[in-house]
Amino acid sequence: VGDGPGHPNRPDRQSSPLDGGGDGDEFGFGEFGSTGADPTSFDESEFDSDIPRISLGVEGLDEMILGGIPDRSLIAVIGSAGTGKTTFGLQFLHEALREDDDAVYITLEESREAVLSTAEEKGWPFREYAEEGRLSVVAMDPVEMANSLASIRSDLPRLIEEFGADRLVLDSVSLLEMMYDHPSKRRSEVFDFARSLKDVGVTTMLTSEASEENPYASRHGIVEYLTDAVFVLQYVRPSNFRETRLAVEIQKIRDANHSRETKPYEITDEGISVYRQANIF
Repeated sequence: VGDGPGHPNRPDRQSSPLDGGGDGDEFGFGEFGSTGADPTSFDESEFDSDIPRISLGVEGLDEMILGGIPDRSLIAVIGSAGTGKTTFGLQFLHEALREDDDAVYITLEESREAVLSTAEEKGWPFREYAEEGRLSVVAMDPVEMANSLASIRSDLPRLIEEFGADRLVLDSVSLLEMMYDHPSKRRSEVFDFARSLKDVGVTTMLTSEASEENPYASRHGIVEYLTDAVFVLQYVRPSNFRETRLAVEIQKIRDANHSRETKPYEITDEGISVYRQANIF
């Protein structure tokens, strides 16, 4: 139900190391374009209301998904540098935290302090959440994570259950993929890791760098086939605009009906906002 229309460049479908390694918590635009008709055009007959659903916390984007993301989904956010993948992940967790849920953020790119500071700059009180024991920010070295992936997979269910996390973000899976030189080894390790995340039963978001050749695909072309939902963030340059714009497309959401249109968005001091009534082309 959730797959978008075909495109020549798009896929058809699209101590425990987690204790923080010394740098983490204990784990355990003015509108542009023309305004058209309703951009969602949902077929409500395709909507299964019996599946529990959650909000992403992104203004405009949630309205493009009928009912919300199915709970316990494995979500991929694909985009090149500067498109807001980290902001998306933090905003996704903030939505859970402000609803009194618990969350875990695993970063392979930044320090714990940098993550907390980035969230605070958006007005999201992540330090307060961490002090309350409702948020764990774990900074890991990608080499350490790759070397410890087997133990992480075995420990993850217990650690998630002990912490009581409702949502988890890994930023970014691309750095983990880069630790494996052989394609088959990379595929098998990432597949097993994704399966372990599904087994945990927590709604999880993986951020991934886009392929240099194809902005609709991840760098190694793996995560979009393993996840339930895929959001593509990209730069576009409409012919009637001199400036490059940011645009989001929902590539797929399993068990959900959603808009198939590409919509503009901005990254502001309050996070990501999607202009669902504006057309990018």
